[in-house]
Amino acid sequence: MKNYDQVIDYLYEHLPFYQRSGPAAYKDNLSNTLALDRMYNHPHRKFKTIHIAGTNGKGSVSNMLASVLQESGLKTGLYTSPHLKDFRERIRINGEMISKEFVIHFVNDFLNHRNTIRLEPSFFELTVMMAFDYFAGEKVDVAVIEVGLGGRLDSTNIITPELSIITNISYDHTAILGDTLGKIALEKAGIIKSNVPVVIGETHPETEVIFKGVALSRKAPVVFADQQLKAVESPDHSDKQVFTILKSDEVAFKDLQLDLKGGYQKKNICTLLASVEELQKKGFHITGPQIRKGLQDVIPNTGLSGRWQIIRKNPAVVCDIAHNPAGIREVVAQIKRTKYNKLHIVLGTVNDKDIDGILYLLPKEAEYYFTRAAIPRALDENKLQNLAEKFQLKGNKYPSVKEAYDSALKDSAPDDLIMVLGSTFVVAEIIP
Repeated sequence: MKNYDQVIDYLYEHLPFYQRSGPAAYKDNLSNTLALDRMYNHPHRKFKTIHIAGTNGKGSVSNMLASVLQESGLKTGLYTSPHLKDFRERIRINGEMISKEFVIHFVNDFLNHRNTIRLEPSFFELTVMMAFDYFAGEKVDVAVIEVGLGGRLDSTNIITPELSIITNISYDHTAILGDTLGKIALEKAGIIKSNVPVVIGETHPETEVIFKGVALSRKAPVVFADQQLKAVESPDHSDKQVFTILKSDEVAFKDLQLDLKGGYQKKNICTLLASVEELQKKGFHITGPQIRKGLQDVIPNTGLSGRWQIIRKNPAVVCDIAHNPAGIREVVAQIKRTKYNKLHIVLGTVNDKDIDGILYLLPKEAEYYFTRAAIPRALDENKLQNLAEKFQLKGNKYPSVKEAYDSALKDSAPDDLIMVLGSTFVVAEIIP
């Protein structure tokens, strides 16, 4: 295949793809990834890595950390998922997406070898190996690797990183990861490696003992970011959030600017700073000014989008990829801090989420536009509307995200707020 579009079609159509198909595409072992790793001569061993898991916030922390490392002068790889608009968003070096030529070359090379090793990897398994091979070939100094799902059995979990980070634990993917916070934490704790320090973003009574136990058994030093650091939001007079960071009640950073919006970034910035401190202990030369610059310029440095992203004004339109109860709770809290006349919510979800848990949290006073993204996993808009009625959420249904969004724009006055949320895939159809 010489054409990039043909290669992308192959990846989507011929390989099991969790984002579209759901749990049926999930592999509960690392055998394919290990076979691919041997096939490509263990590329992840040729550069340093940092591994990031968690239910929410891992994308923000991954991008924040990559931006800081970039500003410290390191050639920095970044592997994240899912993408919003372009497959190549998943694999970046210093913010630049992987080239189309490399994607074409890698997939063709795999197809040439596949028959000899009789390997049928999933979309995610092959994409992870593509990232590792690309980073090795481009000789990155360090790569920030975001876990796809869970941790223990995630395809990224063949690496031995310099640092492991687990942002938080809440209910998501319960059919795969378990139906209690303890079970989910045990899966996420699978990324903790022997003698490798781990930073936990948030302390929770159900999960703290698990993280401490796993870390102790693996002789891994463990740090809980929220026990060490506190972020206090300062009055904001710009397009950035401004924080004062306290450590042991003393000011560690004053007027630290972050270009990612959303009050929930208060937690993420503490996780990031605790992680940077651990990396400094390991010999990474990262200065205060580099931390400031990295946090101030996350979006231009890494291309992150979809986190309280304001895409237009009058009326204000905000997109957020929150898609589970914990994420929705944070977004609703941010809505309450936002000024507007009337609230409109374009809402779509996928069918394997805790739909009731999401709907229960959403504001009843909003006008809803129930819809579905153009993927097989999307929950039918008729069913979503029926479920929402149980929670006194009122609105009309639309067979496409565009129709729902256009209707919300038509119904809105200049001082209204339109939120687009519920699924990464709904947001992907709206953001520029």
